[in-house]
Amino acid sequence: MLTAGQKDRFEQDGYLVLPDVVPEVTRLAVEEEYAFLLDRLYQEWFDAGKVGNAPQGLTFWQKLQIAYDAGCDWFQPMDISLPGDTIHADTPIHFGPAVFDLLRCDEILDVVESLIGPEITSNPIQHVRIKPPARTLKGNEVRAHITSTDWHQDRGVGLEEADQTDMITVWIAMTDATPDNGCLQVMPGRHREMLPHCPKTQTAIADGFLEEDQAVPLPIGAGGIVLFHPLTPHASRVNVTDGFRWSFDVRYNVTGQPTGRAHFPEFVARSAAAPQTMLTDWRQWRIMWEDARARLATEAHIPIHRWQSDAPFCA
Repeated sequence: MLTAGQKDRFEQDGYLVLPDVVPEVTRLAVEEEYAFLLDRLYQEWFDAGKVGNAPQGLTFWQKLQIAYDAGCDWFQPMDISLPGDTIHADTPIHFGPAVFDLLRCDEILDVVESLIGPEITSNPIQHVRIKPPARTLKGNEVRAHITSTDWHQDRGVGLEEADQTDMITVWIAMTDATPDNGCLQVMPGRHREMLPHCPKTQTAIADGFLEEDQAVPLPIGAGGIVLFHPLTPHASRVNVTDGFRWSFDVRYNVTGQPTGRAHFPEFVARSAAAPQTMLTDWRQWRIMWEDARARLATEAHIPIHRWQSDAPFCA
């Protein structure tokens, strides 16, 4: 649980950095789950002749870099959400027991409960973010989960239905995040109002509303978390190192309130009032997403962003 002083700082600044929250055993289980997933993907690419290096002797990070250089998409197969663009019946997604346990981690939920209370829903706006070194990125790379992210507010990249929802973003460091490898940066105290957003590299705060020279970097070690108010402007820096930076970006909201992605599945992660409603089986979580994929693949595309290029402040 957060102390009174920590809650006061969150209320004043709109964010809070907390080291050493996620137990090492939880983090290592996620690493093992993703290593197994990448082993399977890489072997398929090698067998199909899409990558030339045999998998034997390669590290997890070497496989990722070789696959990216070869144009093999490991991001969507590793992500824990469906994409915001067209969804197909075979769009790859990853839902395993270790990631499910991470979302239900008691240490994380204790912190979230300190801010929004004990009725906690795991919000479906969630992603894995594995950023390669910027020097290796293709010139047309725009995916926020691969390259640096533009300045934005999490409320601004959800749908209007959730504008009054009590929500917390939890950014989970799987590897050390430093100013050099692309840690988050934030505008302290700028969480009192929604700023206009525009389509840029990603959906981003319109020009002229932030003084970027006032940005504060937020380095954090593996296992630490960063908490965000949904109106806190933040971005990620460029990864100028030779290594990868790995994190998860997840959200929690008060149960019963809109999530901002009504067409994606949510689940009750904690409940004092109705503990029987909590989801405890990761296989059911996976089925919920697979069912959503099957349904959405047959329906008209649902835009996940409200802002258009001809909106005020964008033209």
